[in-house]
Amino acid sequence: MKPENMFLGTAAKKDGKISIIPIPYEGTCSAQRGTVEGPDAIIKASHNLELYDHELDKNISTAGVRTINKIEPEPTPEEMIDEIEAAVAKELLEGRFPVILGGCHTVTIGAVKAVHKRFKNLSVLALDAHADLKDEYDNTKLSHGCVMARIRELCPAMQVGVRSLDESEAGIIKTKKYPVYFEKDILSHEDTAISGLSENVYITIDLDVFDPSIMASTGTPEPGGLLWHEVLGFLKKVCEKKNIVGFDIVELSPNKNNPSCDFLAAKLTYKIMGYCTASI
Repeated sequence: MKPENMFLGTAAKKDGKISIIPIPYEGTCSAQRGTVEGPDAIIKASHNLELYDHELDKNISTAGVRTINKIEPEPTPEEMIDEIEAAVAKELLEGRFPVILGGCHTVTIGAVKAVHKRFKNLSVLALDAHADLKDEYDNTKLSHGCVMARIRELCPAMQVGVRSLDESEAGIIKTKKYPVYFEKDILSHEDTAISGLSENVYITIDLDVFDPSIMASTGTPEPGGLLWHEVLGFLKKVCEKKNIVGFDIVELSPNKNNPSCDFLAAKLTYKIMGYCTASI
């Protein structure tokens, strides 16, 4: 693989304990298109990262970061999810830590299916502006608007940063007593949220969880939202207290006139790698 196609570029390694899995899929997106370009934009932006992290006082890349070939889109979402599950399962079997770069949020379903089979006592932590609890949307149960409904069929989940949902989703949350922390509440309930997670945790981050003032390049930007240090502070606590088994960054829809969002996504990826692989 050419360095320009690898996360961190020339600093990446063919062998490593962390596997970057690019998935340029947007087959189930319903709003603005562009997330198919997300993985490449994150990888390109990563070439400008400083490898030394002053907060952690270390070069995070020394854990060994490899990038596998991108998973090309399949004709149907069902086939796509099966392909993603197989790719993530392969990396887990070889003892590597999977980091998925999307693409639309549907890719998370395949990743969670793989880690759910590998790890007992698993829960999913989702940072997202939207509830994504619709049973079906746009004539498919695998829409990005149905992601958390499908994940909750596999394992428990905790949702953080939500500030957009329809009446049916609000009813589901109340009736089933799902742990959902709205954007206005999470900062005062961080410890409670973290204590509700299981021992093993998979993290999925839809970039629209951020305030659009710092992350406008998403398919479905939502007013309000969390800021950089708020998200990092929360994630650092999660990674210190739980065993993180993988994570994804999804829903970047790059805008060539605002590359700062690409860099935010790349920096976020690198920071989380540092937090949750601190012992590697």
